[in-house]
Amino acid sequence: MANSRGGYAHNTDPSIPRSSHPPHQPQGSGTVQTVRLSERLLMRMRLLDAVDKDRRDVEVLLTALQQAVAEVHGLGGMVHLPGGGMSGILYLVADSGLPESMIRPWLIIPARGTAPPSRAAREDTLTWQTHLAPPDPVPGRDPAALWPSRVPAGIAHLAVPIPGGRRRGALSVLFAPGDEPDAAECAFLNEVAAWMSGRLRSSGILNPSPTLLRALENGPGPQETPPWDAEREAPPRDAEGALSLTYTWDLRTGELTSDRPVEDVLAGIDPQVMAGGIEAWAELIHPDDLPGAVSGFDMGIQLRGGFQDEYRVRRQDGTYLWIEARARTLTDEEGAPVKVIGTLRDSSETHTAAESVGRALRHMSDGFVSLDTDWRIGFLNQAAERLFGAAGDVAGALLWDIPALHAVPGLEQQCRATAAEGQPAGFDVPGPDGTSWYHLRLVPVPQGLTLYITDTTERHLREIERAAAERAAAERAALVQGITRELAEAVTAQDVMAAVADGVMTPLGATGLVMLGVVGDRLNVVGSRGYAERFTRRLDGQWTVSDTTTPVGDALSTRTTLFISSPEEMLKRYPKTEGLIREGEKQAWAILPLAVSGREIGAAVISFGRPRVLDDDERTLLTALSGLIAQALERAGLYDEATTRARTLQRSLLPRALPELPEVTTAARYQPAEQGAGVGGDWYDVIPLSAARVALVIGDVMGHGMAEAATMGGLRTAVRTLSELELPPDEILGHLNDIVGDLGNDAFATCLYGIYDPVTRCLSYASAGHPPPAVAHPDGPVTFLPMTPDPPLGVAAPPFETLETLLPADSLLALYSDGLVESKDRDLTTGMSRLAELLFQSVNAMSTSRVEASDLDALCATLTSALLPAQGALADDAALLLARTHPLDAENVAEWPLPQDPMAAGHARELVRAQLADWDLADEDLIMTTELLVSELVGNVIRHACGPMRLRMLRSRALICEVSDASLTTPHIRHSSATDEGGRGLQLISALCRRWGTRHTRTGKSIWTEQPLPTASV
Repeated sequence: MANSRGGYAHNTDPSIPRSSHPPHQPQGSGTVQTVRLSERLLMRMRLLDAVDKDRRDVEVLLTALQQAVAEVHGLGGMVHLPGGGMSGILYLVADSGLPESMIRPWLIIPARGTAPPSRAAREDTLTWQTHLAPPDPVPGRDPAALWPSRVPAGIAHLAVPIPGGRRRGALSVLFAPGDEPDAAECAFLNEVAAWMSGRLRSSGILNPSPTLLRALENGPGPQETPPWDAEREAPPRDAEGALSLTYTWDLRTGELTSDRPVEDVLAGIDPQVMAGGIEAWAELIHPDDLPGAVSGFDMGIQLRGGFQDEYRVRRQDGTYLWIEARARTLTDEEGAPVKVIGTLRDSSETHTAAESVGRALRHMSDGFVSLDTDWRIGFLNQAAERLFGAAGDVAGALLWDIPALHAVPGLEQQCRATAAEGQPAGFDVPGPDGTSWYHLRLVPVPQGLTLYITDTTERHLREIERAAAERAAAERAALVQGITRELAEAVTAQDVMAAVADGVMTPLGATGLVMLGVVGDRLNVVGSRGYAERFTRRLDGQWTVSDTTTPVGDALSTRTTLFISSPEEMLKRYPKTEGLIREGEKQAWAILPLAVSGREIGAAVISFGRPRVLDDDERTLLTALSGLIAQALERAGLYDEATTRARTLQRSLLPRALPELPEVTTAARYQPAEQGAGVGGDWYDVIPLSAARVALVIGDVMGHGMAEAATMGGLRTAVRTLSELELPPDEILGHLNDIVGDLGNDAFATCLYGIYDPVTRCLSYASAGHPPPAVAHPDGPVTFLPMTPDPPLGVAAPPFETLETLLPADSLLALYSDGLVESKDRDLTTGMSRLAELLFQSVNAMSTSRVEASDLDALCATLTSALLPAQGALADDAALLLARTHPLDAENVAEWPLPQDPMAAGHARELVRAQLADWDLADEDLIMTTELLVSELVGNVIRHACGPMRLRMLRSRALICEVSDASLTTPHIRHSSATDEGGRGLQLISALCRRWGTRHTRTGKSIWTEQPLPTASV
C-alpha cells in the first residue's frame, strides 16, 4: 500500500481491506490484467493532470472524486478538508453519487472523531469500516439524529488521507456490501489524494502560498489599527454605542493582538488569552458554538470578505459570556488572505433575552417552524418534530413536501399569499391521522416565514359537540315550535291527532300512536296511526281511568309520563297487557297523561317497533308536549261540542229536504265559512205557492257565526210567512228590509226572491244586492238575468223593482251567493264567468229526458267542488240552489168566464163535473166535493164582490180551483151563531179542502182551493 510519501506501508489492522482478488491465478492472465489496470490508472491520472489551472477548487475536487469512485467501482464518495483558520473540524467540501439525506450527517465532523475520515486525516493512514455508521457529534450538531432511516445495510466505508502538513483532509469512498478494494485500487486512491493535496496546496487552502509568505516577510503589511490611548481618548465603541475591543489575527502565525486589555471589554475573560494565539481563543469558545464560529471564520477567509457571528466564551470562573464578533479579511496584492481584523463586544444582555426566547420556542407546547426565503425548513421545535419528523430528516426540506402536510389543501398558495401580503394568516387543517385538528398561523418575518402550529383537537371536538348540541337543541326547539303551532291551529280532535303523529313520530322514529279520550270513566280511541283497525276496536273502551293496573290508568293517576323500553318490562309492570302487546306488535312505549286544570281528558301512547330506551332530552320533550297536547285536545273537544251544536242549529235553520214538486226539480248545497264555527248566514228555500207556483229564495247575511245564523233563521221564517200571504217579490223584500233594519246599523243581508209560474212559464223576481241568477237554456247558452242594482237589506230604500222573464221549458235556473263565485284569488265577474262555463258543460252532458233530483244533486257537487277551494279555509259562506223548470201542459189547465148572476154557481158545477170527467177524475166523492167548493166560491163572489168573474182549474201536484173577480176585499172566516143565516161558507170550504187562500192580482183577487188527487191520477 502506498503512503502519502510515495512508499508502501504494510498495515496489519484487520479493519484495513485486503485484496479481494483470488490469490492463485494463471500467470499469463494475471499479467495481462495487471498491464491493463496499470494503463487505465495511468490514463486517469493523466486526465486529472489535464484539469485547467484556473478551475475552482470545488470543481477540481469534484473531478478527482468522480475519477476515484469510478475506478474502484464505488457507490459514491466524499472529500473532507480542515477549516482555514481553526483546528478540530473537518468540512465536507465535495460529494459524488450520494443522495442529500446521506450527505447531511457528514457536513461537519470532528477531526478527533472515530469515523473513517477523521481517523484517516488524524493518523495519516488508510481507514476501513465494514458497516457505514453516523460520524461522531460536534457541539450543537448530532449526526445520528440526521441519519436517514432507509440506508441499505452492509455498505462499507474507506477513507484515504489527503496530505497537507499538520492539517490533513480525507478522501472517502463507499462500497457495496461484499466489495473491497484491492492493493492496486488503494494505491490509486492514495495517488488521487496526493494529487488533490498538490492542487489544493497551490491554491492556498491548506497552507499559505509562497507568495503570501514572502509578502508577509518582506513586503509592507496591511494597514494596522493604531493602538488606543487610554489617557487621551475615550474607549472606542461600535455603531450601537457599546464598548468594543479591536483585534488582529495573523493568519500566517496564528498570533492574536488587541488594542486594549481584553478584560476591559469582556469582563472575566483570561487576560493572557491573546498571548496564546488563535488556538487559545478557540479553547474558550463554548463547544455548542464552536462549529458555527469556525465555519464563519472559514467562510470569511475563503471569500476574502467580512463576516459576523455571535457565540459564547468561557470566563475564568467557568461561566460563559456572550460576545458579538465582527471581522473582515485583509489580502495582499495577489488576493491571498493575510490577516483578519475585527471587533469584539459583550452581547450578553441582549442575547440572554434571545436565549430565553429560544428555549421557550424549543420547549413550547405549540409547534414552531422557521422557514427561509426559499420556503425551506431552518428550525423546528420539539412539538413540530413530533408532527413533521426528526429535525435531521426534514431540515432543509420544502414545507409542503413534508408528508404530514400533504393533506393540507392549498398550503403552498397560502404561504406565498401571506408572504406577498405581509400580513399574518391562519386556518384550521386536519391532522395526518384523520382524527386530530391543528391551527396553522403563518407570520411573515424579514428573513422568511414563521409557522405556529396549535393542537386544536380538543377545541374542535368541543366545537363539534357544542355545534351538535346546539343543532340538537335547535332541532328540538324547532320541533316544539312546529308542534306547538300545529296544535294551536288544530281545530278538531283529528287535527290534534294528525299534529302529534306528524310532529312526533318521525323525529323520534316511532311507529305507532294511539290517542285516547275520557268519556265518563272509559278511555275511548280518538284516533290512531300505525295500528290495525282490529286492534283499535279492541282497545276502544277497554280501559278505565281509575284502573291503575293498566299503563294508561297508572299514568293518569300519577300524572307522570311513563317510559317502557321493552315488552318484558311492560309485562313485568302490567301483566294484563299481554294480549294487547301481542296484537299491537310494538316493542317500546311512551305513555303521556293528558290532563287540564286537574281533570283527566285522555292519554297519548307513542310506540316503537323495537326495544328503545329514550334519552333524557327525548323524555323531557315528551313530558313538555303532554301539556300542549292536553290543552289542544281540550280545545278540540270544546270545538267539537260547539260544532255539533252549530250543525244542529244549521240543520234546523235550513230546509231539511227540498220539496218534490212537479213544477220544478231542485237541489242545493251549503258550505259555511271556516271562521263561523261551521255555521253562517247564507240560506236558500223552495216554497210551494198557490196555483202550482213555486217561490225560489236565496239570501246572504253578512258575517259568519251563531249571530248571523240566527239572523238568517229569522229572515227565512219571515220569508215563508210572507210567502203564505201571496205577496209579490218586491213587497216581500220591502218587509224583509224593515226586519233587517230593526236589527241595528251593522246588520246587512242580500236576498233574491223569485216566483215561477208553470202555467205562463214566467219568472217574477226581485233582488236586494244579490248576484243575478244564471239560466241555462235547453238549447245550450247560459245567460244571467238582468238585475236592478238595489242595495242590500238594511240599507235599501223601498220600493224594490220586480222583473219578469219567460223561461223556456226545462230551463236550469242557478241561484247562488257571492261566496260561491268570489274569493281572494278571483273577483265576482270572473267567478260568474266560470259558473256559466261549468253550467254550459254540464247541461250539454245531461240527458234530454226529464231530470231527476239526484242528477241535480250531482251537478251541485260538481259545481261546488270546481268553484270552492279544495285546500285551505273558506273565506265566505257559499250557497247554491239549482231548479229545473217544468211548465204545466195546456191539457192540465182549464179556464172559463162566469156570468154575474145567481145562475153562475150551477153553471160552474156543470163545468167542473165535465172537466173532471175529461181528466179521468171520475171519483164521485171528488166530483161532489169539488162542485160544492166551486159553488161556495162563486156564491161568495156574487154576494160580496163585483166585476168579471172567472173559473180556472189546474191539475198539478193537487187539484186546484180558482175563482177570480175584480174586488180587492179579502174574505175571512168568522164565527157565526146558531141564528145567523150566513158566515158558514168559508168554514165549509176550509173543512172540505186541504188548504185554501186568497191571492191578489193586478185586476183584483183570486180565491183558490187545493184538493189532493187520487193516487192513481197522481
